Amino acid sequence: MRTLVLLAAAAGLMASPAFAQDGTLKKIKETGVFNVSFRESSIPFSYLDDNQKPIGFAKDICDKVVEAVKAELKLPNLEVKYTPVTSATRIPLLANGTIDIECGSTTNNVDRQQQVSFTNTHFLTASAFVSKKSANLTKIDDLKGKTIVSTSGTTNIQQVNNVNTERKLGMNILAAKDHAEAFLMVETGRAVAFVMDDILLASLVASSKAPADYQLSAEAFSMPEPYGIMVRKGDAEFKALVDKTTAALYKSPEGEALYNKWFTSPVPPKGLNFNVPMSAAQKKAFANPSDSADPKSYQ
Repeated sequence: MRTLVLLAAAAGLMASPAFAQDGTLKKIKETGVFNVSFRESSIPFSYLDDNQKPIGFAKDICDKVVEAVKAELKLPNLEVKYTPVTSATRIPLLANGTIDIECGSTTNNVDRQQQVSFTNTHFLTASAFVSKKSANLTKIDDLKGKTIVSTSGTTNIQQVNNVNTERKLGMNILAAKDHAEAFLMVETGRAVAFVMDDILLASLVASSKAPADYQLSAEAFSMPEPYGIMVRKGDAEFKALVDKTTAALYKSPEGEALYNKWFTSPVPPKGLNFNVPMSAAQKKAFANPSDSADPKSYQ
């Protein structure tokens, strides 16, 4: 089934210019459906709660976009369809029209901007690794010759492959289908470390069976990187609406309140608190909304 989904999604890339030309708003108005995506395990950005309903920081931001689309199209009863995506399927499914907006934890970078567009940055992160404390791994060089894992289709797995080649570390790099599977591989000893965005690693540790058993690396694979919500490339009208909506949210007191709801307060379903206060860079990103992929622009 996963293979069929990937093949269908890849084939759909051929149709993406048509969607961009017609426009997402026109598509939504004609079909009466707004297709919103979510991730199943990207806590606290986008994930499933105990009732298998999507929730999270990015999901709440997209809810604001949903309301803006309803108002723009004068469709108060617009149907909203939620579709799960993975790191591997999110861009193809957006390009072929299966989803209209991607609400998750996707890094905005120059390579991806060739395929999709991003709205204003909603979070800044850096690529690190998590391991068991008993393994005593804190620096990248500590991973030399070891088996590590990252999530398929992410910038993180590209970064770790580049570092592996540049430093001649001889790591055995495995690709997991999602974050939950990758963390499980460390938990069960199939890999010694999981390379991913630091905030996602912190959330996985906090929600694990034994949080005290794990530690995040002291060394990062990257500079701080921006997360953005993806929309189809070439659709200026829809992007403008999403940009306007997110900018207004981030610059208002509601933006900081929403951040605190998910990063400095207990979150469902287990009431975990990640205790990640808003950084100076994050405050700057909210005060001056931008879709820039350049990490230096957020310093």
